[in-house]
Amino acid sequence: MVGIISRDIAEHYRWGGVCDGWHLLKSEALSIIQERVPPGGCEEMHFHEHAHQFFFVLSGEATMEIGGERLLITSEHGVSVPAGVHHRLLNQSNTELWFLVISSPRSHGDRVSVK
Repeated sequence: MVGIISRDIAEHYRWGGVCDGWHLLKSEALSIIQERVPPGGCEEMHFHEHAHQFFFVLSGEATMEIGGERLLITSEHGVSVPAGVHHRLLNQSNTELWFLVISSPRSHGDRVSVK
């Protein structure tokens, strides 16, 4: 189906108790989600068995722990996370973080937590 999408009409969900996500595109083959993480928000370390993900920061700063390395991703920059690679996103700044996460195939139902 062809049509214009925005956060205002996209399917919304909460994660991590304080973070928000909006499904801009939700199909089996491809997922595009816009997310908001307040200062101090983070996700648990995990990986995806099948999904390759690309994180693109729209505004703010994301700290990504990827495969044992820590990267600071600033506005208008992104990082690719192949399937099977342990990762997590944190907002260690004093401002809200807004980013896109693009997954192929979609990542929901494909997440494995790492303790």
